[in-house]
Amino acid sequence: MAKKGGDKKNEGPRSIQNRRARFDYHIEDTYEAGIELVGSEVKSIFLGRANLTDAYCRVVNDQLFILSLDIDPYDKGVVAFMPERRRDRRLLMHRKEINTLERKAQEKGFTLVPLSMYFNSRGKVKVQIGLGKGKAHYDKRDKIAKDDERREIDRAKSLKF
Repeated sequence: MAKKGGDKKNEGPRSIQNRRARFDYHIEDTYEAGIELVGSEVKSIFLGRANLTDAYCRVVNDQLFILSLDIDPYDKGVVAFMPERRRDRRLLMHRKEINTLERKAQEKGFTLVPLSMYFNSRGKVKVQIGLGKGKAHYDKRDKIAKDDERREIDRAKSLKF
């Protein structure tokens, strides 16, 4: 008798978030871009072994690149074909979108920040890019205070029946 394949729980890939980006920047607009990767990098991202914390985007020669994206090497990959962890990777977008992003990013105070990486419904890796404006230090303190206050209220509600 054949074994049922339903016993094995195959959890799909989770999205990789850059939580620091929303803390450090006011996100004005978001865009979706494809990314040029090597096969072993896709497998590592599928396992959730990528870090967007220090990453940022830049337009160079009418092409959009993501810099400082850290993708761990795939454990079962061939050592000779392992790409660098923090190499520059090209993002894939339409020319008009890249030109728009370049114009907006050149305005004072704006920068392009990767917000998340995920697999779309067709199995392609996508990067969500945000056009962000840096927050002042007092804005960050206000957000922390509001979050603490909200947490205290939630705790008080949960204690009262």
